[in-house]
Amino acid sequence: MTRRRPLAALAAAAATAVLLAGCAPTPAASVGAASRAVTDAQGTVTVFISGDTNVQTLWEKALIPAFEAANPGASVTTTLDLHGEHDAQSLAKLSSATAAGDDPGYDLVDSGFVRAAGAADLLAPVDASTIPNLATVPDSTVAAGDGYGIPYRASSVLLAYDSTTVSSPPRTLDDLLAWITDHPGQFAYNPPSTGGSGGAFVTTVLDEHLTDEQRTTFETTRDASQESAWEPGFAELARLDSSVYQHGVYPNGNQQVLDLLGTGAISMAPVWSDQVISAQDAGTLPATIHYAQISDPSFTGSASYLGIPKTAAHADTAEALADYVLSAEGQALIAETIAGYPVVSADSVPDAQRPEFAEADPATLRPGYSSETASDMSDLWDQEVPGQ
Repeated sequence: MTRRRPLAALAAAAATAVLLAGCAPTPAASVGAASRAVTDAQGTVTVFISGDTNVQTLWEKALIPAFEAANPGASVTTTLDLHGEHDAQSLAKLSSATAAGDDPGYDLVDSGFVRAAGAADLLAPVDASTIPNLATVPDSTVAAGDGYGIPYRASSVLLAYDSTTVSSPPRTLDDLLAWITDHPGQFAYNPPSTGGSGGAFVTTVLDEHLTDEQRTTFETTRDASQESAWEPGFAELARLDSSVYQHGVYPNGNQQVLDLLGTGAISMAPVWSDQVISAQDAGTLPATIHYAQISDPSFTGSASYLGIPKTAAHADTAEALADYVLSAEGQALIAETIAGYPVVSADSVPDAQRPEFAEADPATLRPGYSSETASDMSDLWDQEVPGQ
């Protein structure tokens, strides 16, 4: 797609669902859980955010004010680990707090390590009995949370390019790799440890050399004995080192990649769908930056998950907040604020908008690696690629 704006329609669709909910005389019977917005939550809750500033903005400028307005008895604060740079330490501290039966200091986790925390039995189990709006999310997306993760938004990595210098962008991974070599210095990606857009590019190159069985293993669990299968992919990335930005300079994080695109320092880069669209809406990225999806294989994308620590002091309020985020109102705010794909089922919106939701269906996105495998991949990239 080249500057097609399906996510604007997603926001409109979600907003339409909100309006329909507001007009219904009996919400539970007429529109079901799709428009269930909590109105009686009480108490305080702290959200632990491990990610970029756009996710912080989503919570602090959109979701939290709306939730507090709908629930006058509730109050929400946040704590941020920028780029998730301390995820390993955060997970270790959560493990220690859980083992001791102590409150970890936060009640809802928005982080890439949610599934790992669930697998380690550090999170409270969740289902539609405690978070009713989970019933509106496709079963496969819910199942990917392993009974602990609460899917709440989705996004995918796209190939962004400067249309003033690139008239015909690559459409396959092989074409992209050839373009990078043929246009030295005009492509950049961030180290996998500093952001998911660079991680998606690396994962996609590695996956090209794997079997379907190996990909499935890396997506679902950690098996270090199979990681030697990455060697051809890392060798290919090492060969590209001298052809990327400034002969091997890697921007620190997703945002720095967008900054390089915006200033014209590079012509092409992998970017998160929500970040590039939000940046253009904010005027910080010119409209001349277009984007497309490659194939064979495509870049990765998936739902993002929330988790409630098993020993959280305010778990009830955290459940109410998560339920609000999955309401039609919450999903509309996600689409409007950071251009995130809604995770609710297309059945929850009118027929006319369903094709837009189907295009952004998180169940159809190519998943990345499990958090532990992704950590191994990031460490090996640091050793095998820069300066080679």
